[in-house]
Amino acid sequence: MDTTNPDTLFRELVTQHRDRLYRFVYRHIGHATDAEDLAQQAFVEAARTYASFRGESMLSTWLYGIAMNLVRNHLSRAPHRVHRFEDDEVLAELPGDGADPELQCDHTELVRMLQDELDGLMPEMREVLMLVALDDMSYEDAAELLSVPIGTVRSRVSRARTHLRKRMAARGAVLPF
Repeated sequence: MDTTNPDTLFRELVTQHRDRLYRFVYRHIGHATDAEDLAQQAFVEAARTYASFRGESMLSTWLYGIAMNLVRNHLSRAPHRVHRFEDDEVLAELPGDGADPELQCDHTELVRMLQDELDGLMPEMREVLMLVALDDMSYEDAAELLSVPIGTVRSRVSRARTHLRKRMAARGAVLPF
């Protein structure tokens, strides 16, 4: 990566991390447009402050740390985060994807059960599991981002997966991990 030219650095950061960083931000805030804005802001902030990067972590970890701070700031200043519900007329106009309705219903129920169980996890376990399993972050990067030892990340992920497997099995569902 060319670290001497800020424009080149910005382009390379965006190319390498655009999709994954967007998913990371979106998962935390749940709003596509805001997630795009915050991901872009993270890239701009990284390019702007690259001179202060001390190299004590991987560049991607530093970038995700910037994004996490932006997410936390956004959430602390976003009392407008209200869910909007549409009436049946709007829903009737949405095109279907042609999938089997029974299969969709089963899938929706499984996702709802999984979300309920994820919500029931201790926040520390949920956060690290989401970073590793959903955002595809390495244990090392997650440990660095959360400022915890790698062993703590491994044990939290293991405990979270075990807990979810047991809880989902008790509800009659089997998870693939």
